[in-house]
Amino acid sequence: MTRDPRFDILFEPVRIGPVVAKNRFYQTPHCNGMGWTQPEALAALRGVKAEGGWAVVCTEEVEIHPTSDCEPFHEGRLWDDDDIPALARMVEAVHAHDALAAIEIMHHGASCANWGTREAPLAPSHRPIIYYAPVQARAMDKSDIRALRRWHRDAAIRARRAGFDIVYVYATQDLSIAMHFLQARKNVRTDEYGGCLENRVRLLREIIEDTKDAVGDRCAVAVRLGVDELIGPSGITHDGEAHDIVAMLAELPDLWDVNLSTWANDSQTSRFSREGFQEHYTSFVKRLTTKPVVGVGRFTSPDSMVSQIRRGILDFVGAARPSIADPFLPVKIQEGRIDDIRECIGCNICVSSDYTSTNLRCTQNPTMGEEWRRGWHPERIPKKGSDGSVLVIGAGPAGLEAALAAARRGYEVHLAEAGSELGGRVERESSLPGLAEWRRVRDWRVGQLTKLANVRIYRESLIEPDHVLGFGATHVIIATGATWRSDGVGRENGAAVRGFDGADIFTPDHIMSGRMPAGPVLIFDDDHYYMGGVIAERCREAGLPTTLVTPAAIVSAWTTNTLEALPIARRLAGLGVEIVPYTNVVGFSASSVLLQSSLTGAISSRQAASVITVTARLPVEELFLALESRGEDLGKAGIASLARVGDCFAPSTIQQAVYSGHKHARGLDAAGPEELRKRELPSMEARWTHVA
Repeated sequence: MTRDPRFDILFEPVRIGPVVAKNRFYQTPHCNGMGWTQPEALAALRGVKAEGGWAVVCTEEVEIHPTSDCEPFHEGRLWDDDDIPALARMVEAVHAHDALAAIEIMHHGASCANWGTREAPLAPSHRPIIYYAPVQARAMDKSDIRALRRWHRDAAIRARRAGFDIVYVYATQDLSIAMHFLQARKNVRTDEYGGCLENRVRLLREIIEDTKDAVGDRCAVAVRLGVDELIGPSGITHDGEAHDIVAMLAELPDLWDVNLSTWANDSQTSRFSREGFQEHYTSFVKRLTTKPVVGVGRFTSPDSMVSQIRRGILDFVGAARPSIADPFLPVKIQEGRIDDIRECIGCNICVSSDYTSTNLRCTQNPTMGEEWRRGWHPERIPKKGSDGSVLVIGAGPAGLEAALAAARRGYEVHLAEAGSELGGRVERESSLPGLAEWRRVRDWRVGQLTKLANVRIYRESLIEPDHVLGFGATHVIIATGATWRSDGVGRENGAAVRGFDGADIFTPDHIMSGRMPAGPVLIFDDDHYYMGGVIAERCREAGLPTTLVTPAAIVSAWTTNTLEALPIARRLAGLGVEIVPYTNVVGFSASSVLLQSSLTGAISSRQAASVITVTARLPVEELFLALESRGEDLGKAGIASLARVGDCFAPSTIQQAVYSGHKHARGLDAAGPEELRKRELPSMEARWTHVA
């Protein structure tokens, strides 16, 4: 296939100061849960991006000094020369594919507590740190400012020594000290670094000048600026101070990287924003500077990318999440394989990796974060090591991924689905408010499977044990999913809730199948992810008075890890959903729901015609258990392996279901159990002696 000429503009080289990017695809800085703790894994991850055609590949935040320690989060570090080799390893991986390596050095200022180093945080003025902790940052004096400039300059020089091509000055996300100096509500200084905007910009200007002086003859200097905090005139706004900041510094850096601040505003999920949503806020920048501009907007469509360039909004198509979902997005556009792009669904499960300090993961791309420790590649998979066919039962996210991975390995694959629609839980959940883009999980896999001659798909095929035994498959993969419990058992209740056995008890499965309750309705959310909130939205769409009761302190509590907790709470409040936190449901009878306060233990009642319980799920594992009990028959039928994957094995996220299916298919012909994955261990320079 050949590239569509409409997209030629995306592959034009662009100069950034002293360096040249080979095309307009720019992987902007993004966290990954690995940081300084896993340099080999991180180098492999970034290297795959470069291999996939991204002209510029950036690090995440890289701390420049022990007073900028964001433990327990795993970010990058460039405190001293000892940190250079780990970062140089990433540079090597990126340069191996003719891409530019960029580093986002920064100081967190009043955004972190320095839990690891136990240093006092720094800020322009005395302020608590931005996260809820009993820690305040101290106001910097002039010597502190001079030290900060020296730390940043030293880090820039180290970055150059490590081989980086672009060095950042970071002023966005409410996470950097440069941004804190810009913010009038946080900078109340009365010297030349505070007061009017020109004074508040002074530190940013000085750091840019210092950085250019230190590395500018070989490295480009980029500025990442948050152009709107979405809090109105009390913050930085795109049509206010951000406009003036860019105008003051327009030609000083070699590149402007512009976005929204904070991270929750910048990385909005598809539930709350569409592709290109940041254009309204960032489009002014190119009118003020001749320097190249990169911006983001969860871009997945080549037409949208071209539009941004041709209309003079951006020079580079910036991406973090789309580059995670498909590291080979640029190559696929270049080769005319648009249908092969694995589009980001905007679920932000990737963001949760940073908050949990674990390897980066992605719902669409199961290989993300496993490039080094498991040797997984997003576009290549080992050929099968044995003969035989594979029967996959269940075409949900786990079954679709298992079928696709096995087929790509060269197996003859048969995929059986009991219903008429493929997709399982993805098909059902994507019909709920705000989750339409999640259907991409199904659509991409079905599209790939239909291209393969070694795949057969059987719809409306309810498979019984004897069908499996007579089919003739060598490997059988059960991916029959899970169903929501109706008895209220979950985290809070270890036994069935009294009264949760009548016709007025509903689960998300009922709602997704179109069966709506009578109102008023009470939702018992002991799941704490997205489901309780979207079910509440669906009930309000149907005009039902709705109350959401949760044992947690906030609605959809786990979505703090996907940057959605506050937007969800705001949306539900706007829809008139009453939220009752710190409360368990302990009974239901005669339209009366019994509630128990987690704070006082007091019992109260609330009227409701129906209850929707969102607590836990049970695997649909009957077929597996029936087959497992017939071990002798399996051998006679020539079945070498029988396994469960996805929610049928252990109910979890869609991301985990996809990963489970992929992992099993990769190991179908393994000689034995999976070896312990590679680990990155601290190097011990001192000798030690074993003592018996």
